[in-house]
Amino acid sequence: MSLQNTARPRWLTFDCYGTLIQWDEGLQAAVREILQSKRGHDVDPAKLLAVYDRHEHALEQTPPYRTFREVAGTALRIALAEFGLPGDESDERDERDIRTLTGRISAMPPFPEVVDTLRQLKQDGYSLCIVSNTDDDIIAGNVAQLGGFIDRVITAQQAGAYKPNRRLFDYAHEQLGVTRDEVVHICASPHLDHAAARDIGFRCVWIDRATGRTLLPDYTPDATLSTLDQVPALFASLGW
Repeated sequence: MSLQNTARPRWLTFDCYGTLIQWDEGLQAAVREILQSKRGHDVDPAKLLAVYDRHEHALEQTPPYRTFREVAGTALRIALAEFGLPGDESDERDERDIRTLTGRISAMPPFPEVVDTLRQLKQDGYSLCIVSNTDDDIIAGNVAQLGGFIDRVITAQQAGAYKPNRRLFDYAHEQLGVTRDEVVHICASPHLDHAAARDIGFRCVWIDRATGRTLLPDYTPDATLSTLDQVPALFASLGW
C-alpha cells in the first residue's frame, strides 16, 4: 500500500503511548518501583510486565467497559498474584500500587524528537489529535508535555471502548467531523491501531521504533518510518 496519489488529510491522529510518549521505558520503571516495595522475591520485572500486559489487553476487550484506571489496577493485581506476590494485604496498599502505575504513566515524557515534529506539522497546516486507550485525567500529564500543539484529545473513556475496537475510531472521526479519507493515523502499535486501520480503511503510518512489535499477518501500513521526525519529509514528498 502507498500514500501516493491520495488527498492531503485535514487531521493527523496519533496513538499516544509508544508513538509520542515513551511508554515502554515508563512502564518498566513503574513495575520496578512496585516490585521494590515488596520483599523476599526474585520476580523478573520484564516477566511481570508481560503478564500484566496480557491481562490489561484482555480486560479492555471484556464487557462491560471499565476505566483504564480500573483495568490497570485489576490487571496488576492478577499479575502479582500469578507470581505469588500479594495484591497487598490492605486496600490502602493495593491503591498505592495502582497510584504508582498510573502516576508513572501520566508522567511519561515524549520521545526526544516529538515536540519539534508536532510544531513542524502544525506550521505545515495540519490539525493534530490524539486517540488513546486511556482516561482523560491520566493522559493530561502527558499532553501537557507536548508543547501545546495538540488540538484534540480523544480517549477510550470518552468513547466507552478500547482499541482495537473500531468504536473508538468511529467516535473520534465523528467528533472531528471527518471521514476516514480526511485523516492519516500515525501509530506504533500493530496489535491495536493496525487492526482498526484494516477494519475501517483509514490511512496509517507506522512508527516502528524497533521494540520488537511485529506486523499483523493480514495488514500492511501505508508507510513505515523509524521515528516521528521523518513524517514531515514524507508528507512533503507527497506534495502535501
